[in-house]
Amino acid sequence: MPYLQLDVPNHYPADLKQDLAQRMGAQFATLMQTTPDLVNVAFRELGEGGVWNTGDGAPVPAAVLTLAIRRGRSAEQRERLAEALHTTVTEALGLDPVSLTIEFSYHAGDDIYKKRNIDGVLRGALGRDWTPGEAERSLLDTLEEEVRESGPAE
Repeated sequence: MPYLQLDVPNHYPADLKQDLAQRMGAQFATLMQTTPDLVNVAFRELGEGGVWNTGDGAPVPAAVLTLAIRRGRSAEQRERLAEALHTTVTEALGLDPVSLTIEFSYHAGDDIYKKRNIDGVLRGALGRDWTPGEAERSLLDTLEEEVRESGPAE
């Protein structure tokens, strides 16, 4: 968490997606006061006819960016992120800006489980709720410290 999932009706080169994922992760980390090591980005390239908006009249091709995030950010903070990501994604992928919808889904920190190699041992822990302090210290580093303090893996 966070998980940024982009559903698009096209296919794109891997290097473009890699660059865009890095930019999206950096924007997310800056605007949501966390670190980019938490951000996962998925491109679901559904191909022509794979995503539609059924607004007025005939359906038109669309794209949807779903942002699964931990609770705690203000509406203003989320809106700044949505605006930044909207611009970045539409420009990078050449999408019609009207075609992209951004949706948020919220989770408690302990809805997420992650494993890390800690002192040569693969260890896991549930996440924590978001706090502004993550901009200074990575949640993963905090969890790693907590796991070390809890003693050796069984």
